[in-house]
Amino acid sequence: MKYYIDLFSPNTALAFSESDQTISGFRISRKTYIQNKRISIGDKFICYCTKIQRFIGVLEIMSEPFVDSTPIFTKEEDPFILRFHVKPIVWLPLEKGIPIHDDEVWNNLSITKELSKDSTKWTYMVFSSPRLWPLKDCKYLEKLLLQQKQDMKDYPFSEKDKKKIKSSKRVRISNEKEVIIEIPEEDNNDNKVINKTQEERESIQVQALLAEIGEKLGYKIWIPRSDRTRVLNKWKLQHKDTLLEELPLVFDGPTLKVIENIDVLWVKKHSIVRAFEVEGTTAIYSGILRMADLLSLQPMLDIKIHIVSSIERRDAVFEQINRPVFAFMEKGPLADLCTYIAYDSVKELRKEPHLEHMNDSIIDEYAEFSND
Repeated sequence: MKYYIDLFSPNTALAFSESDQTISGFRISRKTYIQNKRISIGDKFICYCTKIQRFIGVLEIMSEPFVDSTPIFTKEEDPFILRFHVKPIVWLPLEKGIPIHDDEVWNNLSITKELSKDSTKWTYMVFSSPRLWPLKDCKYLEKLLLQQKQDMKDYPFSEKDKKKIKSSKRVRISNEKEVIIEIPEEDNNDNKVINKTQEERESIQVQALLAEIGEKLGYKIWIPRSDRTRVLNKWKLQHKDTLLEELPLVFDGPTLKVIENIDVLWVKKHSIVRAFEVEGTTAIYSGILRMADLLSLQPMLDIKIHIVSSIERRDAVFEQINRPVFAFMEKGPLADLCTYIAYDSVKELRKEPHLEHMNDSIIDEYAEFSND
């Protein structure tokens, strides 16, 4: 038997609570991972609620994976269509969920016990689901959650937790569809950087790593001309023609201007496959606006887009992606199109020894949607 993390947002946790609690779902992009890990009947999901960082349940898997688009986790166009039949062993209300920072959890999990509580190094383990988790950790969590099912101890929400839950609102954008938006706090300053020089160096390093990964996967790479010298100091090209001198694309002036300033592009023949904005010292919304501009100018383009930043800026990225203005785009809400990738995830991916034999879908293993 194996254990996997199953991520819920406060909204999808509530939706599961209101359902018959027999189905857990994931994005279709996780199909390859599920097949490779052979997730099967008898394995278990440890359920974790993002934003408020709490463990909220244990589900036993009762079926092989199947595809079904019947709305469960959202009212329309449910993205979590790759599903398993499950049986709840434990399912807790959010206010009864056990915070990961609780001493009993933090001091006993292998991914946290050696860290200070203000560390974010453990968070790469909750970027995507399902994801295989350490057996010993999960057995311990299952024991705690079963005890909590009996005790139903209160873990009051902090003011920060309350704001994160309340910031999500459903709005109707048409007669057929509702989306979730977030209203960022007025005092949120996503441009606050503790050490600007250090942040700038790290953002250039990550930009170079993304270029290197793209080259290993067989893509041509575009880097804005203003960044090339600094990036090439970190990235040693394997082939001189990998770095494009001109974009092999035919677009009008405004579109081309937007595309040329995106931090990293992976290009195959005459198509952009993936676009990355690396947010280090600039305000997060500047990169997100470039992505939104690109999709607005060319809504027919099929490009996967990603915002890459330090883990400390993760929540700010999600707040910006979920702003109301981005819910009304022609191609759909930006939150359904743009994912977040942490710096540490890029560094982990670069260590993968077989990149040359993979395809770009490996990126999806490290990417996180704001409403997962």
